[in-house]
Amino acid sequence: MKQIDVLVVDDERYAREELIHLLASFERIRVVGEAESGEDAILKSLTLKPDVVFLDIEMPKMNGMEAAKALQELKKAPFIIFATAYPQFAADAFRLEALDYLLKPYEEEQLQQTISRVEKRFFPAYDHADVAKGKLSIETDGEIHYLNPEEILYLAREDKYTNIVTVNKNYQVRATLKELEGRLAGYDFFRIHKSYVVNLAYVKMLTPWFNGAYQLKMEGREEALAVSRTYVKALRSKLEL
Repeated sequence: MKQIDVLVVDDERYAREELIHLLASFERIRVVGEAESGEDAILKSLTLKPDVVFLDIEMPKMNGMEAAKALQELKKAPFIIFATAYPQFAADAFRLEALDYLLKPYEEEQLQQTISRVEKRFFPAYDHADVAKGKLSIETDGEIHYLNPEEILYLAREDKYTNIVTVNKNYQVRATLKELEGRLAGYDFFRIHKSYVVNLAYVKMLTPWFNGAYQLKMEGREEALAVSRTYVKALRSKLEL
């Protein structure tokens, strides 16, 4: 199996170890090295030639933004994924065409989304082949339904069930939100909260709520969905021209 080579860059050893540990659960990801500074990241990238660099931003001397600009000048420029505790850098990160922006402490769902994006870049046929040809099959009340992903507005987890809200009907299934999110990876779905995944095509309005969180409304629906502050910056970058 072809793997994606990753370099982990952070000036804090425990932060590097945590991320390396989490990445070990993804079979297509291979951590080929680690670096403790921006300068070290550039040197390691020259020798290891990673496909992807997970890059901390707040580092002494050369920070992550400066290192990213230098990495983009390499003959084999890696994709950049910023990993930081500071959400205020998200806009700058996406201006540098970062593949993604991870916030510390890492959340399992957010990291899963990031790895899905990475895999789609390197293995487009692997990720899109099945989902692009078919429909989402779900079982409810002893019947198997086939849903067009483009007609799904959002998914919501409640207790032991996941509600699938479509343009015309709602379905309640036992499949987890994470499982359904993975099956819809080839479409334009985005996690906004530990309990919600939305179809970006139907997002109508964002309203500030409290403590940096937002509420979101979908086309044709009255209910407001919570948007965790962890996902706000990345969501806005996805939606806005």
